[in-house]
Amino acid sequence: MPEEAVTTLRAELDRFERAEEGFALLEVFLEVARPRLGAVVLDPVGLRLPDEMTDDRALVQELIAGIEGEPRASGRVVERGFDMEDAQARWDYVRLAYSSNQATVWSARHRTTYFEVVGQHRATYWLPDSLKAEYFQALTARGWGVPDDWLAAVAKRPKPWWKRGGR
Repeated sequence: MPEEAVTTLRAELDRFERAEEGFALLEVFLEVARPRLGAVVLDPVGLRLPDEMTDDRALVQELIAGIEGEPRASGRVVERGFDMEDAQARWDYVRLAYSSNQATVWSARHRTTYFEVVGQHRATYWLPDSLKAEYFQALTARGWGVPDDWLAAVAKRPKPWWKRGGR
């Protein structure tokens, strides 16, 4: 069965009028995609508030301080998971994802990355057509505008597995 076409959507905080708009778009995505989600994780090392964040700065800084105070296992890559069935965990993840050096939302069975933040500055959604349609509909229903470049983005079929990896 051929893979569904996927649309790439840029989601850096500085592209939105307010950072909170980017947070709201991620919150809606996590709600809509929840039945399809696998691991929702981030690297808790070196969390730093984004300069663009205006609301909730004190709350998020308190959350970061709590995570930084937790004991860490040495010699391993640290990854912190979040339970998307818990509303507070979703809120925490949305704010911390953009504060992290690496944050990822995987599909079930880790076959697809749906969302990723890298280096606290680069953020991207990769959405299969069916999920993109459901997500855009949910954004509109909640009164959020879908960014114009997202509406204009063209879906592409993923490369076959044997052509992936730069070959």
